[in-house]
Amino acid sequence: MNSVMSYIIGRLIILPGILVGLSFHEFGHAWVSKKLGDPTPSLQGRVSLNPAAHIDIVGFVCLLMLGFGWGKPVEINPSYYKHRRRDEMLVSFAGVFMNLVVAFASAAVMKIVYTAAPQFIATSVGTVIWQILIGMLQINIVLMLFNLIPLPPLDGFGIITQIFKLDTKRWYPRFYQLGPMFLLLIIVFNLTDYILTPQVTWLYNFITGIFFL
Repeated sequence: MNSVMSYIIGRLIILPGILVGLSFHEFGHAWVSKKLGDPTPSLQGRVSLNPAAHIDIVGFVCLLMLGFGWGKPVEINPSYYKHRRRDEMLVSFAGVFMNLVVAFASAAVMKIVYTAAPQFIATSVGTVIWQILIGMLQINIVLMLFNLIPLPPLDGFGIITQIFKLDTKRWYPRFYQLGPMFLLLIIVFNLTDYILTPQVTWLYNFITGIFFL
């Protein structure tokens, strides 16, 4: 019974980080695309920080329960962009950048709490809030780095596609179609741990080191 309660409490503690991380990530895509002249995200109500606008139920449950998942992808229309290749790369980059911003903001709030009210952290409520902030920081680092994996349909692949003009290659359509299968395989065989864990640890230590030296 205690293990079940601990599991439930653990899931609840990371819930704010997941909701904020997914919402800011998709908002970043939508906002930048809008600023580059594309009305599609606005028409679909995606230029919002409201989690309801961005949550894919299946992806959210997978992220909450299994540790990997997805939000509702922002639809864009690149034909509105003035500099299509550059602008598509900026839209791809915007989501991971927003996760980095949230990670830094979480660490900044942790520093403020630690400096202004260190005794509060030792209370039951303070402990929960502290764990939520740590979860917010960690989850947004993971979301950022995971989405930078250069496999479709992740942002990392979108970025390198525009840099190296991969969409002009003959193999591109087939590879893009198979990308989700490759991604699923590296998740199923736990290769993401080998790929991401060192980077997550380094970035977590780097960010906290800035605020807690």
